[in-house]
Amino acid sequence: MTTRIDVRFAQLKREGRSAFVAYLMAGDPDPKTSLAAINALPKAGADIIEIGIPFSDPMADGPSIQAAGLRALKAGMTLKKTLELVREFRAGDGTTPLVLMGYYNPIYIYGVENFLTDAKSVGVDGLIIVDLPPEEDIELCVPAVRAGLNFIRLATPTTDDKRLPAVLANTSGFVYYVSITGITGAAAANAKVVADAVARIKRHTNLPVCVGFGIKTSDAARAIAERADGAVVGTALVDALRASLDAEGRASPTTVKAVADLAASLAAGVRGAKQAAE
Repeated sequence: MTTRIDVRFAQLKREGRSAFVAYLMAGDPDPKTSLAAINALPKAGADIIEIGIPFSDPMADGPSIQAAGLRALKAGMTLKKTLELVREFRAGDGTTPLVLMGYYNPIYIYGVENFLTDAKSVGVDGLIIVDLPPEEDIELCVPAVRAGLNFIRLATPTTDDKRLPAVLANTSGFVYYVSITGITGAAAANAKVVADAVARIKRHTNLPVCVGFGIKTSDAARAIAERADGAVVGTALVDALRASLDAEGRASPTTVKAVADLAASLAAGVRGAKQAAE
């Protein structure tokens, strides 16, 4: 099985650079604007896109992404509509890898087999489901891999060498290293600590290691990209979107541009890492 994620990382390896992985919440602040913002990301330099599935109890997310999920839910976004958004994105972009990120509950309610069939058919490439540990792989991870989707696992600063093999057992696509303990958007990533962690994970796997949480600026993205196979940015992009909304929380004429401009700056940082590292 080769997914768009595998193809993209092989391409990046040939180019000698790291990936810029951009996250936005599906349906934030409304489905139409959300699609336009996601459509703008590849042109701005995103190599891989993570799309959040709105959920009412997002325990791993900080205030910014929680608020984005609530805006999306208020606008009527559902898992079914998230898959439709992917279908619409794919109508204009057949190559950019798309990863759905969220929690198991909406998928369980949708029905695992139905979800996997529909996700594959609309063009989803991978899943990050933050509340399913390796012990629950039979629930979704193993069926997802059988369906041809990458199942991307999170490793954290508290994932020691004893735990790491279990975390990596059925992981594919890439490993998502959470650079700080706690919720999204809480602190800044320390590049030296990240470098040591990435090296440790790579002793256990040949998969690319992407680093997220705490990356908010072009310089921070460059520092991480010098030490990892990818830099993941979510909260900063969600904050840029939120700052562009009007007093009622609705999209403004600057919303998509605000997201695209920050994404372009972050992408430039990631692309600059190759020169800085040489």
